[in-house]
This record gives sequence, C-alpha cells and structure tokens, in this order.
Amino acid sequence: MHGSGFWVAMAACLGLVLPGVQAAGTNATESAAPAPRVCEVTGAGAIVDFQPVATVVEHLVATGLTNFTRQVSESAAWRSLISTQDIVGIKVYSQAGMLSGTRPAVVAAVVHGLLAAGLPPHQILIWDRHADDLRAAGYFQLGERLGVLVAGCDQTGYDEQTFYAPDSAVIGNLVWGDLEFGKKGPGIGRKSYVAKIVSHGMTKIISVAPLLNLESCGVSGHLYSLAMGSVDNTLRFEGDPDRLAVAVPEIYALPAIGDRVVLNITDALISQYEGGSSTLLHYSYVPNQLWFSKDPVALDTLSIKELERERKARSADELPQHLDMYGNATLLQLGSNDPAKITVERTKL
Repeated sequence: MHGSGFWVAMAACLGLVLPGVQAAGTNATESAAPAPRVCEVTGAGAIVDFQPVATVVEHLVATGLTNFTRQVSESAAWRSLISTQDIVGIKVYSQAGMLSGTRPAVVAAVVHGLLAAGLPPHQILIWDRHADDLRAAGYFQLGERLGVLVAGCDQTGYDEQTFYAPDSAVIGNLVWGDLEFGKKGPGIGRKSYVAKIVSHGMTKIISVAPLLNLESCGVSGHLYSLAMGSVDNTLRFEGDPDRLAVAVPEIYALPAIGDRVVLNITDALISQYEGGSSTLLHYSYVPNQLWFSKDPVALDTLSIKELERERKARSADELPQHLDMYGNATLLQLGSNDPAKITVERTKL
C-alpha cells in the first residue's frame, strides 16, 4: 500500500497537515466471526421534533461505548479499539439525508470521543461513496466545524490493484465515476474496484448505519452500507437481490474492507420502516436508541426484526424478504444471523 503519500496529498487538498502513516490491516483470522454481543442504549429525549439533541446523543455514545468495551471511561474505551497512530474512517450512510440516514449528531459525538482519546483531527475521516450525498446531509459543514477530513469515494477515485471480481462476474453498466467508465476491451466491467480512501492508508473503520429499511436486503445496514459504499461498478448488483446477497458479503470480506472494522453503531434514534433512501418521516418512529457491536451481521439481523415488528404493529404492508445476504455473511464468518445466539445488553439513561 502507499498510505502516507495518498493521505498527505488528500490532507493538502483540504488544507490540513498529515504526518506519515503506515497502512495496516488486522489479520483476517483475528477479525472473523466476532462474538455476537450487542449493547443497546436508550435515552429519552434524544430526539425532539425529529431533531437530535446533541447533549443526549453524546451521553448515549459514551455510555454505549463504555458498556460495550467494559472500560471505565470513554477515552479508555476508544483507546481499546484504536491507537493515536491510526487513520480512522467513519463510514456513514448519507444517501437518505440527515433525518433518515446516519445522523451527523451521532458522528459528531464519535468524533468528539476520538479527539478526547488523543487522535489528531487530521487522522479522522468521515466518508461515504458520493460527495454530493455527504454535502447534502451536512457532513462537509460538520467536518469544517470539527477540523476533520470529509470525502466521497468519487472524489478520490478507485484503486486499480484492489478489486472484487467474482468467478461468475456480471458485466456492469458502468457510469461516470467508475474506474473503467469509457474504456473498451475484454474484461471491462467485470471488476468492482475498492476506493482509494479505503485501500490506501485507512487503518481502522467505524461503521455508523441508520435503522432504515431497504427492500433489496431488508435494511440499509452495516453490511450493505460498507460494501456498496466502498467499491465502484455496483449497478450490476443493485437491481438483483440474488446477486446482491452474494456480492455484499464477499466485498465486505475483502481484507482492505472488513478486516479494518473495529466497531459498528446502529443509529436507531429514528427508525424508518418504509421508503428506503427517501426521507419519509410519516413511516418513522423514535426509539431514541444506539446499538453497539463488533458484529455487523447481528446488528443488521436485529434491525430487520425491529423493522418487521414495527410494520406489523402499524398494520403496514409486508415487504419482500431478501435475507440470503445474512446467511451468506454468516458462512463467511462475518458474524451471526441467529437471533438466539445474539446477546443483547440493554441500558436506559
């Protein structure tokens, strides 16, 4: 990898100074099949009129993190997951906007905790696939206020040396921004390349995903958000739930992606059980919760069950079930999709 040069160049573009960093990933066998343990924290008043209350959200993040890591302080909790030498990428789901997607208030609380734990601001990156989505959801403004990096994969491009190419690859309908867009020849469109901001120098990833339905796989959760947000040429999977169910776990399992994940946080402050990436608050309710785990499959499984429960409670239409993705992820030892094996520890503030 060429982490230092890439991050120095990126920081320079954003007016920041970045020390040299050696990119490093965790060993695949060490990160496989993490324990299915989830810490759920509920704080009354975290959402008022569909707007997060920053002080309550900060308390939720601190409590959930210390409970999950079993550390005595938030700073100690963060230092048990990351070091001050890490480049930490906070993956958000911004396509649904600041109300239904990952909420900036949750990300701000995470950033505050990382800074208090001693991580320099120029070693923190808030990211997603598209810069326009990040901008519309308020993340560039947040990054400027906190002094941290914000970038879309489409800004920095894709890595020709790191890619996903299944044996039965479907040729993609390449669009502007994809690495091979406009190219011709054998094999063009059969690979999905990993974004440079993921493959070059991001040593740790924190995934923050909303409790938001997605008909193709049940929820816009950690597996889908990180996998589809990290690579190009995704249209060949998006329109077919069967292809998506295979591609998402296999992309997540790439060492450049899944091996770097140290924490997943499900933003369940607001839950939207219909509408997908469109903000439809009349299909929403307010759990006032954050869920913490190292197991993305467990969190996504619990999210799907919660969305199903709410739809039934409101006599809403049943949605198609496309859950093979989570069984495939379990087979790849990315986590557990068996609710009976998931330990949920609940705390109310």
